[in-house]
Amino acid sequence: MSSTNQGADFVVVANRLPVDLERLEDGTERWRHSPGGLVTALEPFLRSRHGAWVGWPGVADSDVAAFEEEGIMLHPVALSATDVRDYYEGFSNATLWPLYHDVVAPPVFERTWWDSYVKVNRRFADATAAIAAHGATVWVQDYQLQLVPAMLRDQRPDLRIGFFLHIPFPPVELFMQLPWRTEIIRGLLGADLVGFHLAGGAQNFLWLARRLVGLEPTRAAVGVRTRPGSVQFGNRRVRVGAFPISIDAGGIDALSRRKDVVNRAKQLRGDLGDPKQVLLGVDRLDYTKGIDVRLRALYELLVEGRVDPADVVMIQLATPSRERVEHYRQMRGSIEGQVGRINGEFGRVGYPVVHYLHQSVNREELVGFFSAADVMVVTPVRDGMNLVCKEYVASRHDLGGVLVLSEFAGAAAELTSALLVNPHDLDGVKNALLKALTMDPAEGHRRMRALRRQVLTHDVDRWARSFLAALNPTDQSDIPY
Repeated sequence: MSSTNQGADFVVVANRLPVDLERLEDGTERWRHSPGGLVTALEPFLRSRHGAWVGWPGVADSDVAAFEEEGIMLHPVALSATDVRDYYEGFSNATLWPLYHDVVAPPVFERTWWDSYVKVNRRFADATAAIAAHGATVWVQDYQLQLVPAMLRDQRPDLRIGFFLHIPFPPVELFMQLPWRTEIIRGLLGADLVGFHLAGGAQNFLWLARRLVGLEPTRAAVGVRTRPGSVQFGNRRVRVGAFPISIDAGGIDALSRRKDVVNRAKQLRGDLGDPKQVLLGVDRLDYTKGIDVRLRALYELLVEGRVDPADVVMIQLATPSRERVEHYRQMRGSIEGQVGRINGEFGRVGYPVVHYLHQSVNREELVGFFSAADVMVVTPVRDGMNLVCKEYVASRHDLGGVLVLSEFAGAAAELTSALLVNPHDLDGVKNALLKALTMDPAEGHRRMRALRRQVLTHDVDRWARSFLAALNPTDQSDIPY
């Protein structure tokens, strides 16, 4: 796959470019690499194929020409401040996000937001149609762009179009609440392959294609990676499958072995006062992540005397997220209040029980945190996959550490040797934390060895190759195995 004068043969279409445009205080602008999981997953794979990426540069009302960055042609799509408010903060993140995450917060069904979503999706489709070579492969990403496959198909029937959803796909009963449910399903049916993390999401989609569009899907159960279902839509057969996303496991494993990272992990424990046990949470600050659940569990264990605050320290990294949305501001205040309560009641001068950092950290620093932590706590009430838990496992070449993982993270289907918990069951979370803190090292090593086998084998390259193999089943010449 290469980029030619006639257009790009391989195009990724995502809400954001793999670089962000920053406006500095002096009015100048600069580009910086985005830290998101999607970028981490796709950038190396795309670069090796000299492809193109269509996305928003991250700043409203910015009209930027296409440019090349490290072997990838980047094609910015401009969004106005109104587009950002209505399409992105509105329909994408106040309608679809809560609806797809089991209505953890009530979704808002605002008609003007939907109109903006349609308009912006068309803009992305137009930009992609203009740069894709004849017969190109186009891979559309995530919930912000669910109408793009059909819009692109209308303009460019010659293209091979894949779509992948990076968040959960909801149960049928919840999806049916959406006033524009049929339009979304028809939009996705424009793709040749629609991919989800889990087989359950694929099955839900096939059921909805029958219920809302009157199509007849295959009856066999959808399998992971190799057994997609399908549905006939006009003169095309749309395949629907499960492709659990992963990480650059080898890269993180190598990073964790570097001397400076090993030393940083030791320094972190020293900075914490060399406690007997370190708990770690790493999350984007979002109501789906269950940060409050683990803080409540730790608080009750301290109150009950089952955990000694002199022995156990927790680090919670909370990456800033959607700071302009009122719901997120309230959530941040609530979490910081919980942290203050724990430290106020159980901390000592110079020795807080919970170290809370509302900031982003770079990759090397993050792997240092993973290497320093005895217990990784991942308790989302709903999550598409959750790559943080896989990054933790990839960092533990020493076979140390215990993973406490929510059953409602997509990764739980693969990481079965973790201590799996129901985040709605507070006593269950407390008992799992206590078991993790007191686990026999031999059992911990056995569990971590099994987790690492899974994560290192099923890495991000395998995810991308398996999806593209299913998207182009008759043309494997440019997909290395």
